[in-house]
Amino acid sequence: MEERIKNYVIIVAGGSGSRMGTQIPKQFLELCGKPVLMHTIQVFYDFYPESKIILVLPEDQQPFWKGLCLKHSFSLAHQVVSGGKTRFHSVKNGLSQITEAGIVFIHDGVRPLVSKETLERCLETAQKSGNAIPVLPVNESLRKQEGNLNISVDRSQYFSVQTPQTFRSEQILEAFKQEFDPAFTDDASVTEKAGFPIYLVEGNRENIKITNPTDLIVAEALMQQTRN
Repeated sequence: MEERIKNYVIIVAGGSGSRMGTQIPKQFLELCGKPVLMHTIQVFYDFYPESKIILVLPEDQQPFWKGLCLKHSFSLAHQVVSGGKTRFHSVKNGLSQITEAGIVFIHDGVRPLVSKETLERCLETAQKSGNAIPVLPVNESLRKQEGNLNISVDRSQYFSVQTPQTFRSEQILEAFKQEFDPAFTDDASVTEKAGFPIYLVEGNRENIKITNPTDLIVAEALMQQTRN
């Protein structure tokens, strides 16, 4: 029987409740009866139960998360690692827990609706090419600000980027040896600066990032629709 490749899932959840207008960080808000973050972890567990799930949380949020796990009897295995001062540093802390060669998924904690098909595309392409970044074409018209003027741009040349951004472990570990650069916007930009070409795969429309109250309403409706 062929041995299955080692999978790691680094879930980064360092948000606050500011844009939600709540005191509770957005990853802990309830969605269909349990915290958003639990749904996100569940998706990866269902996709690949043998994955090592590494949850990166601010240190001061960890006791609250532990209490939520007790409240909701949430027992899916995961390791909690403290976050850093930026997303770059938080991901780097998660990467420090990788002990074997394999595939590394790096995912936003507030994207609980990533599909199995997106995960399969990410895994297959990362295994073959070294990395995979899920994207979607831009539907809206775009304009670019240039000084006091703005111009129309060809939207067919642009994509919106999702997670999980997925990498062979040796590639992402090499990329994160770099010093932090404020120009890093995501893991793909770190990897690109390290000299690796980036490979795009199709994401899924439902894979929204929950950042404001409207997103939470939409996510609840999408999840209910999926269950029905």
